[in-house]
Amino acid sequence: MTSICVLGLGYIGLPTAAMFATHGYRVHGYDVNADIVSRLSKGETHIEEPGLKAFVRDAVHSGKLVPSDRVVASDVYILCVPSPVDHATHEADLSYVVQAAEGIVPHLKKGDLVILETTVPARTTEDVLIPVLAKSGLDPRRDLKVVHCPETVLPGNMIYELAHNHRVIGGVTEEATRAARDLYACFVKAEFIETDATTAEFVKLAENAYRDVNIALANELALVCRKLGIDSREALRIARKHPRVHLHEPGPGVGGHCIPVDPWFIIQQLPTSKVLRAARDVNDAMPAHVVSLVEEAVHGLPSPTIAVLGLAYKGNIDDARESPAIAVVELLKKRWPDAVLRLHDPYVRKAGFPTVDLDTALHQADCVLVLTDHAAYRGLDPRRVKDAVRRRVVVDTRAMLEPRQWINSGFWVLRV
Repeated sequence: MTSICVLGLGYIGLPTAAMFATHGYRVHGYDVNADIVSRLSKGETHIEEPGLKAFVRDAVHSGKLVPSDRVVASDVYILCVPSPVDHATHEADLSYVVQAAEGIVPHLKKGDLVILETTVPARTTEDVLIPVLAKSGLDPRRDLKVVHCPETVLPGNMIYELAHNHRVIGGVTEEATRAARDLYACFVKAEFIETDATTAEFVKLAENAYRDVNIALANELALVCRKLGIDSREALRIARKHPRVHLHEPGPGVGGHCIPVDPWFIIQQLPTSKVLRAARDVNDAMPAHVVSLVEEAVHGLPSPTIAVLGLAYKGNIDDARESPAIAVVELLKKRWPDAVLRLHDPYVRKAGFPTVDLDTALHQADCVLVLTDHAAYRGLDPRRVKDAVRRRVVVDTRAMLEPRQWINSGFWVLRV
């Protein structure tokens, strides 16, 4: 039976490893974090994702998924490690990819399949991964099967999307492409799109660049609407009635491990880029715009108490990577060093800031600031909130609250 070693047990690697294990493969899950390996060995998870805990627990208890603190010799190696962007240079940090590739080199044998799922700049497979694999003494093009197969799952719905999203398979050779397609076919129910490795790398970047530009357009239109005194959400809703208009929603910025990062990988290869740079500038400036709304909301207060609701970059998950909410909190601290910031998030536990329960966050607040579209916030009752806060002011960056309902309860509502 084919054995698989998944390197990196984060938001992508862990559900991928569990998925293969659930479909009968012997999977060794490797991570450099000893605490993660220890917890997984007990059937516990370190990621908040619907359905993932039971999914992983069953895979571990079945003996098919074996967490490990070392790379285990296998027939297939799947690299699901981070590829962050250096915030100073805006260039990709590929050190994790290189380290993972070097980790499997001593174990490689002829015929092995190596899959890079990590989102990377185009030509990384050809120019970075293959030279490292060649240190094994094997010819990566002739003796190995090397593939780039980017993930396209959405946190909050990962297990479903792993099986039902289309899969781009970009092999260095046609044989490698076929081998990867046959492997993923055990659980992927959607279309397989076969291409070469560099095209597969670029496609993933193009998808997220499109979303970044679209969100930037929505955010810029929202800023114009504010100057005009009209509701941007209503204006964009009407604009979407046109069959060829697919505008995104405005918000406090862009977060996560893909959209705010991947466009920089394209800019890295096209320094003259204008559209992508402009989109990045617009979206990166949105946290400052949110702070300006808070300034308006607490005008005249030298040290306001602000209830900050949400730290994750999107609703109903615990992922705060590149979250605009974190950027807003940092800016609030700079703007009002003596302010009392009470942070609440029903999912996020590790964001570098202490959090409190919802009642504590709202108590005697001068402003309620909604930064994440958690379902729990949509159900907030203004009648309950008005008795807890000191001033009835809400800044809603996600359009989570029904304005009329809150206005009728005596609140001043500001929205992005």
